[in-house]
Amino acid sequence: MSIFGKIKDAIFGEAKAASPKPGAGNVAPTASPGTKTHQTAPAEVSEVDVERNLAAMAEGKDLNWRTSIVDLMKLIGVDSSLDNRKELAQELGYAGQLDGSAEMNIWLHKATMRELAANGGKVPPELLN
Repeated sequence: MSIFGKIKDAIFGEAKAASPKPGAGNVAPTASPGTKTHQTAPAEVSEVDVERNLAAMAEGKDLNWRTSIVDLMKLIGVDSSLDNRKELAQELGYAGQLDGSAEMNIWLHKATMRELAANGGKVPPELLN
């Protein structure tokens, strides 16, 4: 599994497996093959409140997850080593030096938050910019 996938799974957690919203259809096909049926994909949770989930995880911990990719990864139980951050940077398309610099880490945190938002996470603007 990708590093970003581990991050997403840790933050989105149970929300991905939450039951569908009332009124959402989960209709399985009942007709024989070759006939048209009405089939609705399982409903997904529209947005996961990333900030709320992370804040809940951070209660009682002294981690600066709002700006530090290292602390964010530590908070959710993902290895924050330079090798893993390099891999995450490559996954997310970082074009700079993979040296663990402040520039790389700041970019990585913002890119991670943007990618969480692009995958159904509700992320406040101050964590995206």
